[in-house]
Amino acid sequence: MKRLLLILMGSFTFATAQNQKDLKKDITPPVAQKIAKELQAHKSVRVDNYYWMNDKENPEVISYLEEENDYNQKVTLNTKDFQEKLFKEMRSRVKEDDESVPYKLNGYWYLTRYQTEKDYPIYSRKNNSLDASEEILFDVNKMAEGFEYYSLGGLNVSRDNKLVAFGLDTLGRRNYVIQIKDLESGKIFPEKIIATTGGSTWANDNKTLFYTKKDSKTLRSSQIYKHILGTDPIMDSLVYEEEDETFNTYIYKSKSNKYLIIGSSSTLTSEYRILDADNPEGLFEVFQPRQRGLEYGISHYGDSFYVLTNKDGATNYKLMKSPVDHTGMENWIEVIPHREDYMLEDIDIFKKYLVVSERHNGLNKIKIILWGKNESYYLPFDNETYTAFTSINPDFDTDILRYNYNSLNTPTSVIDFNMATKESKVLKEQEVLGGKFNKNNYITERVWANALDGTKIPVSLIYRKGIKMDGSNPLLQYGYGSYGSTIDPYFSSVRLSLLDRGFIYAIAHIRGGEYLGRPWYEDGKLLNKMNTFTDFIDVSKYLIDQNYTAKENLYAMGGSAGGLLVGVVVNMAPELYKGVIAAVPFVDIVTTMMDESIPLTTGEYDEWGNPNNKEYFDYMMSYSPYDNVKTQDYPNMLVTTGLHDSQVQYWEPAKWVAKLRDLKTDNNILLFHINMDAGHGGVSGRFEALKEVAEEYAFLLDLQGITE
Repeated sequence: MKRLLLILMGSFTFATAQNQKDLKKDITPPVAQKIAKELQAHKSVRVDNYYWMNDKENPEVISYLEEENDYNQKVTLNTKDFQEKLFKEMRSRVKEDDESVPYKLNGYWYLTRYQTEKDYPIYSRKNNSLDASEEILFDVNKMAEGFEYYSLGGLNVSRDNKLVAFGLDTLGRRNYVIQIKDLESGKIFPEKIIATTGGSTWANDNKTLFYTKKDSKTLRSSQIYKHILGTDPIMDSLVYEEEDETFNTYIYKSKSNKYLIIGSSSTLTSEYRILDADNPEGLFEVFQPRQRGLEYGISHYGDSFYVLTNKDGATNYKLMKSPVDHTGMENWIEVIPHREDYMLEDIDIFKKYLVVSERHNGLNKIKIILWGKNESYYLPFDNETYTAFTSINPDFDTDILRYNYNSLNTPTSVIDFNMATKESKVLKEQEVLGGKFNKNNYITERVWANALDGTKIPVSLIYRKGIKMDGSNPLLQYGYGSYGSTIDPYFSSVRLSLLDRGFIYAIAHIRGGEYLGRPWYEDGKLLNKMNTFTDFIDVSKYLIDQNYTAKENLYAMGGSAGGLLVGVVVNMAPELYKGVIAAVPFVDIVTTMMDESIPLTTGEYDEWGNPNNKEYFDYMMSYSPYDNVKTQDYPNMLVTTGLHDSQVQYWEPAKWVAKLRDLKTDNNILLFHINMDAGHGGVSGRFEALKEVAEEYAFLLDLQGITE
């Protein structure tokens, strides 16, 4: 009888799942209107049937996006309860009444804390002692009331501790308004500085504020302005303008508080200007004039600047120094030479120590060097799936180095390391609530897949202990592979909702990032960009061949430039994947890169190429996801975007989805969710963001037949 009941229950489950699938087929997806527009370049003509979607002010565009959202709601109706369960599950692991480890700056301890049931942080400080009474700088929960999106950033306290400048964005386009708060009275000054990055820097006179202004159309960070406290921002003076459209500019103060520093950078080139922070009325002087291909960064210490640079072909960078009064590179002296097998990523300068952040064979290394002594050592790390990086270290005269450590199965720890005694103190380890998490229940490993050209591609994996490697496991493969941005193995309590339901999670460290050093990046950009996509595909094939998963259980995910990645991959090898998530995907690359009015376009020519050059146009056309959609079967897909996205405009995924709907030959689901109130980073609240993750996970789990 029991066996019969189980059989009947199994049949019912199958029938229900089959009915759900049939019901979804009966829901008609939106059909976007086709209005042919010819786009001419290099004596060739492209026809874009969905170019009309570029106009956000067109009511028909908004209507279409709302139809897509409505379709998404109907098709996923059967997962709504599951999404809510996943959301509550993920939220239950989060310590709601949490706070950061305090750090001391200029006599005050600063901390950030969250309260139960609240979405936004509270920023506060304590004078001199942690036992002192708390002074609230900002309660963002109160400030955000009535807003669908709210982001506060760029907090910058004056040297006399009496003022704080801050930036506000209430739309999600990363276009901030800077305001200033009097910390003694609690009042906010009336002046509002619009169209900025949100960041700012006080001169040492406590009344002069430098900030970066954005171009109103392209949102390029193009100008440095100077504001005098109490004056109308319309009277602010232009200090520097970056006229090269491929560069962005920014301003900050050296850790020593001695210099104001204006930086200008493109993908391949950098340049700095310096000014004594005690003399804000002075003129900035060029540190080292820009030369195409020369990258450098500067840190001040004593009578020298320390220069991290790729000078003379140092692809993995080297460290040099120059006198403060003769900063041209003819005066630079080598401190740490270039090495083929170590990438020099960053430095932290202390009075008695130089801390060097390196990368070797893909792994983070932190090296301590004692000034004036032939003595150095590395912090010990003991596995291959960890991330370690120096944290907030504003104090110059200290033996304590603060750094963060986590791994795929180890929650993040904030650690104070005594560089004199070599003793470590864990100040805080991320709590995973619920009582069910035990890191020993999960296995992590790093494997190496063979790429098409023979290159070994590293892959970081985590999965629950005890699963069999017989191809039956669902696996989510994540990748990015652009801008030299490295996706290190990191812990995620949210990810446990997949792992505990049998998923394997894999990070493919493909070319285009810098996981294996700067050459790894160079080999995945411009006319080598195809390596990024074929690497990801070859990792998928490797994971299938090694029985981690199978085609019917393999899923792929990428966002932004990672959305470009999965967009190319589903055109090239759709048969490998059961489902794909493309978050805010950069998929109409040729059209975007040919329009210099679009934010970020001109600054990215050195990453993708300039399609006004035929060689790059042809190469980009060979992989552009939108231009290469074809009549073929595609996997199940979930595509997301934000209407106010300033980095990847909403119309890119909108056009892509419309074209996919028109040409794909399968019956797989294609979902498009547009957040009508957010931008590139999604929603702003910490818990609201979990709802977006729950939606993505429910999409994967539902495809896998997992409903609990």
